[in-house]
Amino acid sequence: MPERTDTVVTRFPPSPTGALHVGGARTALFNWLYARHTGGRFVLRIEDTDAVRSTQASVDAIFEALEWLGIDWDEGPFFQSRRTAIYREYIERLVDGDRAYYCTCSAERLEAMRKKAMETGGKPKYDGTCRDRGIAPGTEGAVVRFRAPLSGSTVLKDRVKGSIVFDNAELDDFIIARSDGSPTYNFCVVIDDLTMGINTIIRGDDHVMNTPKQILLYRALGEDLPVYAHVPMVLGQDRARLSKRHGALSVTAYREMGFLPEALINYLVRLGWSHGDQEYFTRAELIEKFSLANIGKSAGVFDPEKLLALNQEHMRATPLAELTKAAVPFFAAIGLTVSEGKTLERAVETLLPRTKTLAEMAEAGRFYFEASVRYEEKAARKFLKPAAEEPLRLLRENFESLTTFDEPALEGAFAAVMEQTGLKLGKIAQPVRVALTGKTASPGIFEIVSIIGKEAVLRRLDEALKWIAESGQPT
Repeated sequence: MPERTDTVVTRFPPSPTGALHVGGARTALFNWLYARHTGGRFVLRIEDTDAVRSTQASVDAIFEALEWLGIDWDEGPFFQSRRTAIYREYIERLVDGDRAYYCTCSAERLEAMRKKAMETGGKPKYDGTCRDRGIAPGTEGAVVRFRAPLSGSTVLKDRVKGSIVFDNAELDDFIIARSDGSPTYNFCVVIDDLTMGINTIIRGDDHVMNTPKQILLYRALGEDLPVYAHVPMVLGQDRARLSKRHGALSVTAYREMGFLPEALINYLVRLGWSHGDQEYFTRAELIEKFSLANIGKSAGVFDPEKLLALNQEHMRATPLAELTKAAVPFFAAIGLTVSEGKTLERAVETLLPRTKTLAEMAEAGRFYFEASVRYEEKAARKFLKPAAEEPLRLLRENFESLTTFDEPALEGAFAAVMEQTGLKLGKIAQPVRVALTGKTASPGIFEIVSIIGKEAVLRRLDEALKWIAESGQPT
């Protein structure tokens, strides 16, 4: 067993029964940040003793989500399913020390005991029938129960919630090993934390009621207690337990929707932790400032709109080359082949003020890279009218004669058409915008023309002129 040291050792112990969701990700973040803030160690443990529901696909999904978030671990991953011998050793130790005993009470007897307690207004707890019977190890159908104290109290000194006192008379002789020899959750957690040297446990406050049992196990084994910090749960905006209907999805779903890991980390940490009024944090700032003292006592409320706004802030703060690289797969996801380079970088820069996720950015920038433009019907009917034919044709002629296709040259081409037709820029630019993008709203007209490039611009103007000729719209 590792020596207990002053070095902070935290852990994240997910069950591999599905994807990593935002609640679990926040727990992982709190533990990881505290370990990094204090110069401690962070341990990853996979609690896979539920053989029916645990899958390798879920294990892989958890690893993938943590790696995308940038949550690295110093030790592990450990798997509970591979630690059976360790659990048996500690069960024997408790039985030999008279801190646990074998019990053969049937399911029928336990149910009758529960009903009787309920009928008399008592708590449905084990009545200790087998407590002093001295049932031998190996007895068929026997479970192992912890010999809990019958009086006194157990105190949880929590770094978030303060002291919570549990009356031992309300606890019972809980099972630590089933009849098939498999250990139970509360027992495994304590043995794992002990043998892995975990001395700081940060977890959701839905675990508070498990904690007195775990404290009793530590004391029965003569071990020091870890530091406990139970964090309020994350709720939906209706104050109900967080679920998919509140917009809370798996971590990988947010990645696929085009959120940046830095933004999701920032948002999740702020659900229950604060540092003054600051909302925007870089990863380095979170590591520097994170402390248990600033974890709040009230539940965090998950707000998808705030997450979107924060993601937009992080997108704007990301170096352009880095953001461009991150955007490439999202263009590919909508069927567009793009490559990193100055053209894509310039396109991303124009889209950045208008979009909140990478997926939204790719969709908004579709017009830059498509072979042909798809017109929004309302936009085409309004702006691609016969009256637009002359300025579009003149502009096409001016564009074709240009030897450079930069913004100053383009401005000159537009100015020439304004002079030739007597039209103001807006009357020319809006039909051009629809011709080039298919929409009435886009980045600046000179920017998009220069980014799309001369060849594609001329082709799109030709297509617009053809559409006008064939549309049969009145002048």
